[in-house]
Amino acid sequence: MNELDELAAELVSIPSHDDETAAGERIADWLDAETAASVRIDEAGNVIARRGSGDRSLALVGHHDVVPPDESQVASETLDGADEYVVERRDGRLHGRGSADMKGAVAAAMLAFRDADPSGELVFASFAGEEQGGVGAQAAIESGFCPEYAVVGEGSTGYSAPGVTDVAVAHKGRRASTVRASGQSAHASNPSEGENAIYRACDAVDELRALDVPTVEVAGEELSGSLVATEVEGGTAWNVVPDACEVTVDERTVPGERAPIERVESISGVGVEIEQDLPPMRCGDDAFAETVLDAAAEAQDAAPELVTKPHATDAGWLSQAGTTCVVCGPAEPGEAHTEDESVSLAVLERCYELYRGVAERWPAV
Repeated sequence: MNELDELAAELVSIPSHDDETAAGERIADWLDAETAASVRIDEAGNVIARRGSGDRSLALVGHHDVVPPDESQVASETLDGADEYVVERRDGRLHGRGSADMKGAVAAAMLAFRDADPSGELVFASFAGEEQGGVGAQAAIESGFCPEYAVVGEGSTGYSAPGVTDVAVAHKGRRASTVRASGQSAHASNPSEGENAIYRACDAVDELRALDVPTVEVAGEELSGSLVATEVEGGTAWNVVPDACEVTVDERTVPGERAPIERVESISGVGVEIEQDLPPMRCGDDAFAETVLDAAAEAQDAAPELVTKPHATDAGWLSQAGTTCVVCGPAEPGEAHTEDESVSLAVLERCYELYRGVAERWPAV
């Protein structure tokens, strides 16, 4: 085993679905011991380290929280009596909760942060709460975290072709809304005496289905939004005209325009509430994207491409705050959040070389 393999496996073994404290402390301790950087853990549990100086700053960004593990991914009996995540190496891959999303990439970024010889300020950031909607990233931004550039280590491998680590220059966001329709209850034998909230909710759904969702072109790809009603709840009994009905709406947003979902409020008794709004991301600096692409090409035999991702990441929050971002990491589509989550050890090594390469060449942009 090499240093990256060992560090990634250690991070994966540390439970961080309920409480990220132990994982964050281990990352901070390693950075303190292995680098001369200024290292701190903020009130949100984010680990932020800085080294070098200059007018321009580049951040290598990840997160150390994970989604809850499958039972098979937890070893409940260990020598110290504490739960640990199961870590296995099979067929050149590291298996365990968080290996793909995204402690493997965090380990690669930690080593690159230590080993690179940057010409400006190099920042390492591992956020807490990414799986809860980016609460760590938002807290850091509110406290002034805003590097000029960032490489976010979420998955970008296998997009242009199997096994190729590409550079994502845009991704979709997610807006979750609840459409609430109110009416007046009545006995179902005299429906005209009431106002049927389900009917009003159906009218709102018809309005949503008629909306045009925005589409943008990025890196030669068409990135299209979507708008889907995913849940309906209403009514109390078979013989009562319902006075309330709710419809859950999942919307995938793209950089720029949004679908005008507020139009449903033109229907009597209907309102809409935004429950979550994860911002999309688009890299607005072609030179920076090409610099990262060059580093990606140098780190592998294949020819990587500029691509787009369908999933929201912390790059959306950073981009919204003014940081120029790309997403580049080892995870492949379908690897994260599964009971057999894993990441290629060879691709982790590739990402280490990639991150180090970007850190040493980015001021050229």
